[in-house]
This record gives sequence, C-alpha cells and structure tokens, in this order.
Amino acid sequence: MKVIAIIPAAGMGTRMAPAGKKGAPSKQWVEINGAPIVAHTLRVFARNPQITQIVVALRKSEMDNFRKMLEKERIAAKVEMVEGGEHRQESVANALASLKAAADDAVLVHDAVRPFVDDDIISSVIREVEKHGAAIAGLPAVDTIKQVERSAEGAIITSTIPRERVVQAQTPQGFRYELIKRAFDSAIADGFMGTDEASLVERLGESVWVVMGSARNIKITTPADMELAEFLLTRRKDILAG
Repeated sequence: MKVIAIIPAAGMGTRMAPAGKKGAPSKQWVEINGAPIVAHTLRVFARNPQITQIVVALRKSEMDNFRKMLEKERIAAKVEMVEGGEHRQESVANALASLKAAADDAVLVHDAVRPFVDDDIISSVIREVEKHGAAIAGLPAVDTIKQVERSAEGAIITSTIPRERVVQAQTPQGFRYELIKRAFDSAIADGFMGTDEASLVERLGESVWVVMGSARNIKITTPADMELAEFLLTRRKDILAG
C-alpha cells in the first residue's frame, strides 16, 4: 500500500496580511526561523518513512520559487507539483487527478500551514484508513459549544451542544484512494462545495473515524498565531537536540 500526501498550498491567506496591505505573501510563504511555513510542513512528511509520495498544489505564479525551495531543502525527489485551483477543494481535486494510485492506497490531505503535525498523528491516521477507509485527526472540544442563529444585530443562542459529541477537526485527513476519488467525483458532479475532505466522504453516507490530534498541531492563519508557532518551533528544536 502506498501512502500519498496531498498538500493544498494555493490559498491566498488574506487573514495573515496586515490590515490594508496589498501584495503580502501567501500565508504558507511567511517565514518562521528563516524558512517558509510550507517548508517546515514538508520536512515532516518528507522524512516520514511511511509517506511514499507528496503532491503539492500551488498557484502557477509560485511554482518557480517553490521548485527552488525544494532544491534547497533537498526533498525534490519526493515532491511533485500540480497547479492549484481557486478553492481548496479544486486544488485537492487537481492533485487527485494527477495520481496513479491503486484503490486501496492511502491518500492523506494536510494543511500547508500546519507544520507541527507529528509522526504519531500521521501513523494513527494511516492505521485507521487501513482498517476503516477514512479517518481524520481531531481534538475533543474543551469550551462549551453554542449553536446560534445569526441576525443583522448579532447572534442569538438556540441551543447548547454537548461537548462529548463535538471534535475540532485537524489534518491530516486520510482516505482510501477509491473512496476519496469517488467522493470528489460526486461533489463535482453535483456542484457541492464542502468545508473539508471528510465532509465530501460523509455526504456519501460513509463513516469517517477520528484519531487523537494534538493541541500543538495548530493551523497558522493569523499574525497572532505566529508567536505561538515560533515558540513551538523552538521547543521542537530543543527536543531534537536533546
């Protein structure tokens, strides 16, 4: 069984740009400790022995810089590029279309801006994909979750959702190739746009299992996340050095 990692990295990341600043780099290109966030993410997957192939979906205008980064990181042999789409779902669809995979190969989709995923989470997702066909990393909700009805003046609580029934979805999200390809083909045919890859599989009536994620597996989306990311990177370096 091959394990293929797809990393959609064609997003604009407008929340990362300072207010009113145009032409700011996409969030995956913002640097931490001298390297773009996406480079830190790729390092995790490139060094993982379970990962057979990595496919990154990019904007065409960023491919040359990305190629140079791969050469600098010395991981070009394991990484392939495809052109991304306007939305994440289109980018992942383009990556899936480029694959030569068997029905039972595992496909993992991981956010380009989650550089602190670890091998234990990746292995857990792969293991559940082998057993059940679909799995995501997730964290149990800690805060009380309220369902609301929005209006022009704000929001009104309509119910309280029991925390034991809620998880915060993370990535990687993993699937047997046949299942994720079928889910994407169905979504494209029906014009359905999901919030994540799992939502497309759920729509088919298929079960998606959840493995324990990590509070460290953060998604860097705003400038406020950068301070935490720099701290986590320093901690990871200290652990590896120790």
